[in-house]
Amino acid sequence: MNLEKKIFAISSPEEFNAVALEVFQFQYKNVKVYREFCDLLKLDLTTINKVQDIPFLPISFFKSHKIITESFNSDKIFSSSGTTGTITSKHFVTNLSLYKESFTKAFNHFFGTIEEITILALLPSYLEQENSSLVFMVDELIKQSNSSHSGFYLDNTSDLIEKLEFLEQTKQKTILLGVSYALLDLIEEKQFQLKNTIIMETGGMKGRRKEMIKEELHALLKKGFGVNEIYSEYGMTELLSQAYSKGNGIFNCPPWMKIITRDTEDAQSYINEKTGGINVIDLANLYSCSFIATQDLGKKSKDESFKILGRFDDSDIRGCNLMVF
Repeated sequence: MNLEKKIFAISSPEEFNAVALEVFQFQYKNVKVYREFCDLLKLDLTTINKVQDIPFLPISFFKSHKIITESFNSDKIFSSSGTTGTITSKHFVTNLSLYKESFTKAFNHFFGTIEEITILALLPSYLEQENSSLVFMVDELIKQSNSSHSGFYLDNTSDLIEKLEFLEQTKQKTILLGVSYALLDLIEEKQFQLKNTIIMETGGMKGRRKEMIKEELHALLKKGFGVNEIYSEYGMTELLSQAYSKGNGIFNCPPWMKIITRDTEDAQSYINEKTGGINVIDLANLYSCSFIATQDLGKKSKDESFKILGRFDDSDIRGCNLMVF
């Protein structure tokens, strides 16, 4: 079985560990930036026996380096959002079919068959941005949903309100996925009592509203949409996989993705059930880097679920500076 197939066939922690070690060896040999990073850490490959032994590349490297398997060309370059003048992350994706397989399998894993769900996307700030990996994913899911009612909404909130009410009346299983500020704008215009619709927020205020803690945001959204829980998606430009929360801010990963929390004072030490830096293993990110140290803070539970609690205050300057060249 080739490595791509192994990734999506993982069914146990032991299989995850074995495939992760195989992916590490592949990326060390084939991803120049990652290999140089490991070498500067004076890594002894013979000591890498479990996922916690694998070095995690600071996510800031995606702003300063081209992280891609040597001898491969990119199918697509995704860019992160950012204010004018800021340096954005770039993710060079060599195999878009791998990305499609990852987000489709993850979606089906958490929500059931995509063909039976209507997808409504309220992502104005992302639609205004070129090369958004989130827009690419949602666009593909809309196509796969086979529902003539699925689609993107930008400023046409009256059309969206009408659509939501129609889908409620026809008891169609629906997911409304939106950026936080746009969902708040919607419920200021209309209060709902939704029984067949999942509300999923993805990301913050994008400078359009004052930032607020998740509990406060979710309380407003639950009241405004008349739902018991607010779902969330945890993904980023630099990854090809997503974790999902079905409420209370508790996220779970698909079988080929894993979260490890690192000690905030020692990047090589790992902790559980305490606040730490979020390290992500995304085995679907095969031709880039699967082992990324993010700028997020979170807490991981014994059952492998996790919560996102914030970000490092000095997130743009705290990254490893071994490779400033």
